[in-house]
Amino acid sequence: MLLAIDVGNTNITLGAFVKDQLNGPFRVTTKISRTSDEFGLVFREILRANDIDYKEITDVIIASVVPGVMHSLTSAIIKYFDTTPIIVEAGIKTGIRIMTENPKQVGADRIVDAAGAFELYGGPVLVIDYGTATTYDLVDDTGAFIGGVTAPGIRISANALWNDAAKLPEIEIKKPKSILAKETVSSMQAGLIFGQIGQTEYIVEHIIEESGLKNVKVVATGGLGSIISSETDCIDIYNPNLTLIGMKYIYDKQKR
Repeated sequence: MLLAIDVGNTNITLGAFVKDQLNGPFRVTTKISRTSDEFGLVFREILRANDIDYKEITDVIIASVVPGVMHSLTSAIIKYFDTTPIIVEAGIKTGIRIMTENPKQVGADRIVDAAGAFELYGGPVLVIDYGTATTYDLVDDTGAFIGGVTAPGIRISANALWNDAAKLPEIEIKKPKSILAKETVSSMQAGLIFGQIGQTEYIVEHIIEESGLKNVKVVATGGLGSIISSETDCIDIYNPNLTLIGMKYIYDKQKR
């Protein structure tokens, strides 16, 4: 059994694969500092609570954008799962050729999203990940990662509103009934959600136009992606598990 671990700025997401069947995802916060023992015990308990025997885990793959957790996390996998994890980093076989000026600067999360989307849907494909940041990454029909855009995520924008504007409250992030709000909370929700929709439509249109590529599939992922994808016709597919699936494809390439 394969355990895939996606370390994001907000959450650590786990998924256990039995062949191609995903069990998960399961999430713990990235914000809490943990020792290797804490990581190991937390992961074991999450698996146990979901009827997954941790002793059946034979391999682990990790994609991380948070370097500060990697020493403890890697040590936890070695100690509590008795295996040395595969780390998604420069030099690993992914099926994606990074064609940017500095390939080492492309985050592991973007690489695994691109790998998953290209394997599942072919190319050209534009992947949008609505995470802590909202990222847009374009892969052509040969599997070349051409480039992309990085924008503030919805939660970053929300935090900026209620942290930097003294009279604005902390709110639930959801689509309001109308864009024409009549009180503060729904006006903030309208700005966040409809603003993200407008950003998405503009960036997608101009990326495709500038690339010159035809028949580009637009695939969205990330926790808040479901809200945006349901409100715009420019997104063709929403796949909430794209990152974990991409990690599974990359793992398979290491074993060939």
